[in-house]
Amino acid sequence: MLAAYVSDFDSDDPVSALQVGERPAPQVPEGWVEVKVKAASLNHHDLWSLRGIGLSASALPMILGCDAAGIDAEGREVIVHSVIGSAQAGGGDETFDPGRSLLSERHQGTFAQWVAVPAVNLIPKPRALSFAQAACLPTAWLTAYRMLFTRGALQPGETVLVQGAGGGVASAAIMLARHAGARVWATTRDKSDFALEMGAHAVFDSGQRLPHRVDLVIETVGKATWSHSIRSLRPGGRLVAPSECGHVTLPVRSEADLALMRHVEKAHGFAGVEDVLSGRGLERLYAFHAAEAGLETRLKASEIMAAMERGDDPVVTATGRTFVRLLGAVAGDLALIHVPYAGIFLIGGVARAFTAHYGPFGFAEAFRDKGRFAAFQREFSVAIVEDDYLALAGCARYLADGLAD
Repeated sequence: MLAAYVSDFDSDDPVSALQVGERPAPQVPEGWVEVKVKAASLNHHDLWSLRGIGLSASALPMILGCDAAGIDAEGREVIVHSVIGSAQAGGGDETFDPGRSLLSERHQGTFAQWVAVPAVNLIPKPRALSFAQAACLPTAWLTAYRMLFTRGALQPGETVLVQGAGGGVASAAIMLARHAGARVWATTRDKSDFALEMGAHAVFDSGQRLPHRVDLVIETVGKATWSHSIRSLRPGGRLVAPSECGHVTLPVRSEADLALMRHVEKAHGFAGVEDVLSGRGLERLYAFHAAEAGLETRLKASEIMAAMERGDDPVVTATGRTFVRLLGAVAGDLALIHVPYAGIFLIGGVARAFTAHYGPFGFAEAFRDKGRFAAFQREFSVAIVEDDYLALAGCARYLADGLAD
């Protein structure tokens, strides 16, 4: 079948790594279905993949594309949800599964005539939408929805500022917020007409002083608009950004850390914290330690965690020790930056899986290994949150109490 794919990375000229040609038809495991692709949409994720960010060299060649709309084997018009994961492992939400991935990361993507996905990932396409329109929904629109309503708690009648109105997430946020009954303001350098067409009540130049402060800022640009976003918020307002904190550089304190960084860079082009301290990162750590031991074994995150509990695999034990040590070091760095006297809370399935290992694997030592600030680090408590939703509930209670005052 005809497909657009990547077989080698190019961080300097990513488009040159794009190839179009014949690829094998997708294999369809049990519980998966095949979809005839009628339309697919482009995301920045695809450009990252061409650079080698978030995509392992061992997975190449990889068909690109996260989103699509098409026709399934029963002739139904469907939208393809791009997150491949287990809702059970994620506490009811597959996006919280520590082993989750997007199409085109581990599984072949949507820029092809056919794509295979889990049956649960198919959503009926509304008749009012064309295939092209429907294919644009999953990644950008779900991100915008989560930023506005899950994280931003937007209410009818509030004023929301959307920075960078020309982007996919930003334009989706404008439309969703307008239909939710909010007053929508947007900033852009050269797409005012587009923003107004999408539903913005008013459009301003980037950095321009607003008529009054807003309840919520949707920040999709970054450094160029960050200070303006902060200044535009009313007291108690909310700022939501599609966080990329996991892409900060992996800390290097030893020759072993340097070897790990080079291993990750060779496979992914950049050694970021998220490339190690995540479900997928745990798998990469295991691959590194297996290679150091002269083995070619590969394990999934769930298999690594199970072996950790058994304690019968020295490569898994080494993987766990490195994971905990790096987590302690990164958490310690963040503690020095934010000075969290109220405590640090580790959230998520991977964090919980290591609960019994933080002590013996040296989390506290790595957390406090900050030279003359070692004693100061003892001021900060660290706790494991057993319910992922407690953090959101606690923040909501804090905001409610603050608004009541």
